[in-house]
Amino acid sequence: MAAPIDLHEVAEREHEARSRYPWRIKACASTACLSAGATGTVQSLEQTIETNDLALDAVVIPTGCMGLCSRGPLVRVMRRGGDETMYQAVNEEVAVDIVKKHIKKHEFVETNLLDTSIPFFAAQERIVLANGGVIDPDRIEGYVAHGGYLALQKVLTEMTPEAVVQEVTASGIRGRGGAGYPAGSKWSLLAKAPGEQKYVVANGDEGDPGAYMDRTVMEDDPHRLIEGIAIAAYATGASKAFIYVRAEYPRAVERLDRAIRVARRNRLLGRKILETDFNLDVEVRIGAGAFVCGEETALLASIEGLRGVPQLRPPYPTEKGLWGSPTMINNVETLANIPAIVTKGADWFASIGTPKSTGTKVFALAGDLVNIGLIEVPMGTTLRTIVEDIGGGIPDGKAFKAAQTGGPSGGCIPAEFLDTPVDYDSLRQLGSIMGSGGLIVMDDDVSMPEVAKFFMDFSMDESCGKCTPCRAGTVQIHGLLERITAGQGSWTDLRHLEQLCATVRDTSLCGLGQSAPNPVLSTIQYFGDEYESLLVESGLEVVDA
Repeated sequence: MAAPIDLHEVAEREHEARSRYPWRIKACASTACLSAGATGTVQSLEQTIETNDLALDAVVIPTGCMGLCSRGPLVRVMRRGGDETMYQAVNEEVAVDIVKKHIKKHEFVETNLLDTSIPFFAAQERIVLANGGVIDPDRIEGYVAHGGYLALQKVLTEMTPEAVVQEVTASGIRGRGGAGYPAGSKWSLLAKAPGEQKYVVANGDEGDPGAYMDRTVMEDDPHRLIEGIAIAAYATGASKAFIYVRAEYPRAVERLDRAIRVARRNRLLGRKILETDFNLDVEVRIGAGAFVCGEETALLASIEGLRGVPQLRPPYPTEKGLWGSPTMINNVETLANIPAIVTKGADWFASIGTPKSTGTKVFALAGDLVNIGLIEVPMGTTLRTIVEDIGGGIPDGKAFKAAQTGGPSGGCIPAEFLDTPVDYDSLRQLGSIMGSGGLIVMDDDVSMPEVAKFFMDFSMDESCGKCTPCRAGTVQIHGLLERITAGQGSWTDLRHLEQLCATVRDTSLCGLGQSAPNPVLSTIQYFGDEYESLLVESGLEVVDA
């Protein structure tokens, strides 16, 4: 059996290797930047360095997401001594200019400079995304050089499983998958559950339209997730873990598989991890892309090779999960927070955010904004700060109309609530939810009934069909929305729409059906005049509802 990795030695070697180069060029090679041509950018940087005899002076490091996806491909040029410059929209021609002007002549490529002091960067606090745009995801050395696996070493050598559970509980972290259930409570339930075989599952299904937070973590910092899983398994007595990833994320699957192999080779997974008595095997399972498999019981059925449909609870997975054994399911982002909580302490984490929603939250910021991309902000940051400061406001002089949080399960928040803090309880009071972290901003040109119809079309298509309220109810809701948006609806249709939404919400089996009416109900609540105007335009008589 190979000797375990010496974390401090690896970190020292990596720091020494980096210091050899006067210049380091970090080029974003995340999915977003790749779609904008980052492959050619990286190749152009490397070739230009080679042809200009700069191989001993500069090195190109492909990294994960730097955040501001709408300005990609992004490149950060770092000179030994601390100076950093970021460039945006770096195509192959600009890459050549960066090497020939910035590296050789110390002259900026002015047309592509990106000011990193803007609120998009300055207003964030990165924990989960700390290594985004910093390390090469394919090299464990980069992760270790930035403190990777020290938390795992700490819990295995200095802490009892009970102490780890207590630390997570004291941090106040809530599940980042949407429901916001206290993570420490779930860990405690699995730790206390009887049974020789226990499982930990990382939920990376992430089916919300426009959401790519978990995908980015799995692609750009896979070892952070693996370390979080290993800590969770040690704390709860699990010896087997699964990472459930949707098939639409092939790059994440590839990165995770490679990271797992490297972790095993370095005795960070497998038997006698870091020369202790702790054993853990981790395996990636690929889902077929059903939105309902984000629900925990459907996800477990899918891992077992069965059809992914929800089951009645109780029993809950921590009592009877995979193959009848106690199982804990945590969202990818939840687990990615764990190494930092262990390293810096529960009090540090609890000091960020709000008393009931601690820590930070990662959002995929999309829609009608100047700045679109991946952000991480303290819980309780106001929607206005996210939209106007970090997002840069609405382009083309248009006005903010609504923000959709929580994807198809969330609600639409109007302008009057822009100063609402974004946390679990505040969003729920407005008829929305945190969800996994999708945040779509809409300007005043958007029709809110059309938005509701779009999300209901998604929920209707993704219903597994097991229970009648969701299977039939979403179809009927969608039909009513189609009639209303076509200008053919009546006031009776609008009343039936509200009643049907309440029925589907209250009687569906799982979270998909229970939350599917949220976009409809929230748009009726806050934008009811738009529905009414469609009824008026239909030529039907307006009666007292």
